[in-house]
Amino acid sequence: MGLIEDIRACRICAARFKATATAHEPRPMVWFRPKEEGGTRILIAGQAPGLRVHESGRPFTDRSGDRLRDWMGIGAAEFYDLSRVAVLPMSFCFPGYDAKGADLPPPPVCARTWRALALEALGPVPLTLLVGGAAIRWHLGAKDVSATVADWRGPAARGVFPLPHPSWRNTAWLKRNPWFEADLLPVLRARVREVLDA
Repeated sequence: MGLIEDIRACRICAARFKATATAHEPRPMVWFRPKEEGGTRILIAGQAPGLRVHESGRPFTDRSGDRLRDWMGIGAAEFYDLSRVAVLPMSFCFPGYDAKGADLPPPPVCARTWRALALEALGPVPLTLLVGGAAIRWHLGAKDVSATVADWRGPAARGVFPLPHPSWRNTAWLKRNPWFEADLLPVLRARVREVLDA
């Protein structure tokens, strides 16, 4: 079996997921093309699939995905083209909800087990989007996510854009930080277009 099949077959969090309020089975969401098959142009390093994505079997098939595609300036056809966009979340499975209905964080065991292998299999990528705190912390070692996003120009010069999670829960943050839409998004959209058209 290859790496993608190994990840899809992973059940290391089965007991953890059974103990959540959702009591669901693992369903690893694998959405990347290895370098041997041509790789991809953009890597979206996300957090973890939500319930809708768990049910649909495709990454970002929710309002967060709509917002992320808007941030990138692309439609669903380009987003779901594996030769153009890969999605490697910090946890390949939906982590579940707690008893109050809040999202549980990505289980660290997933990234420890699979992330380095998946990134190696994917190979070099011209542009990486770090979507949310878990991905920003893992890739950049940052502790203050807001400060890291505010200081986006340094990483962006190296082909890495730290972004807040596009969840509706971050709408207030976006309103408090109008520079994100005014300054960062035009640069991000231009870079996405440049990379996809190369």
